[in-house]
Amino acid sequence: MVLARELSRHIADPGAVRLVQFHPSYAYEDFFEGFRPRSRGETAAFELVPGPLRRLAADAAADLERPYVLIIDEINRANLPKVFGELYFLLEYRDEAIDLQYSSGERFTLPPNVFVIGTMNTADRSIALVDAAMRRRFAFVELHPDHPPVQDLLTRWSEANGKGPERAELLAKLNDEIGEDREFKIGPSYLMKPDADHSLDLVWEHSILPLLEEHYYERMSRQKVHDTFGLDAVRDLL
Repeated sequence: MVLARELSRHIADPGAVRLVQFHPSYAYEDFFEGFRPRSRGETAAFELVPGPLRRLAADAAADLERPYVLIIDEINRANLPKVFGELYFLLEYRDEAIDLQYSSGERFTLPPNVFVIGTMNTADRSIALVDAAMRRRFAFVELHPDHPPVQDLLTRWSEANGKGPERAELLAKLNDEIGEDREFKIGPSYLMKPDADHSLDLVWEHSILPLLEEHYYERMSRQKVHDTFGLDAVRDLL
């Protein structure tokens, strides 16, 4: 998410950036437009309300010389065909117009100055929900501990910030022990936070090991995870 925000700052002004987070109950009506109850004195009625993408598109259409960015955090946690609906088509064909589900008779075009950045965790089991139609419409950049620019990032950061080599050595050894389970390998961010300055043991105990317990659920017991990947066990391997 930090990288997505930094990237958005290179593309657009802060006022032209919007952020949404997907989750399993998120739907088209939340994302683009849908009917919502509204109070009108002593009565209530349903009103068609624009969602974040529709509002961003309206701003972008009125200011075509300015880039606009929509960041979608955890994009793979929602049912993507349900959320995007007919908007799938416009992600690929920006010069086309489509009929909308709720705005009868209105044709909608996604402005060319709208950019969409999605973030996702490939270790999340919901990765399977990212279907081929969505994959075809996005360019993917993997940020994996074994490959640049993440590879050796902790070493470079430690040298630049006077932290010493231990953190990077421990992380490298931990990922060596994880071995062929490539999606389970740990990135450097846990060890770059201020908490790691105060107590590396606590970061390992309460952030890294619980994540590995989840990854190895039904494959390793909790005790086995701690015996194999605990901080003392990894230090013994250095």
